[in-house]
Amino acid sequence: MVRIDRLSPQDDQRSRSIRLQALQEAAESFGSTFDTEVNFTQENWQRRLERSDAVTFVASEEGDDIGTVVGVADPEHPGEAALVAMWVAPETRGRRVGEALVQAVIDWARSEGYKAVRLAVADHNASAQRLYDRTGFVPTGTVDTFPPPRTHITQHERRLELRRHSG
Repeated sequence: MVRIDRLSPQDDQRSRSIRLQALQEAAESFGSTFDTEVNFTQENWQRRLERSDAVTFVASEEGDDIGTVVGVADPEHPGEAALVAMWVAPETRGRRVGEALVQAVIDWARSEGYKAVRLAVADHNASAQRLYDRTGFVPTGTVDTFPPPRTHITQHERRLELRRHSG
């Protein structure tokens, strides 16, 4: 059974561990690098988890962390959230862990009053594109590249319009 936890600032070591696993395993899927983040201080990790405009979720199974995702206020689109830093351990892919993590961000964004969730997905990452198709994200037509030193990787933006649940 997969469990989804929302991390708090006290979970900085857990956040660090899963993020570094992701950066090592899927280096071409992230704008940042393992070499950059492995040198972050404990304070850096805690600050990430203290942000009032962001949330980090971790999926675990039988006590092992197997995936992570971050939801954050989108600085380029006021009133919208961004889904970033998505990763699922290779041995657990294809078991709906990614969908559970995406849904956690969607639920958080809706509860915070955001009108949409945006994300960028690397063009070479076909499995992530299929995940975002299944969860309702549609391409916006915006295409760009990762930040340096990964400008050789192209990515495209997707967006999910959030509808309010009526009670």
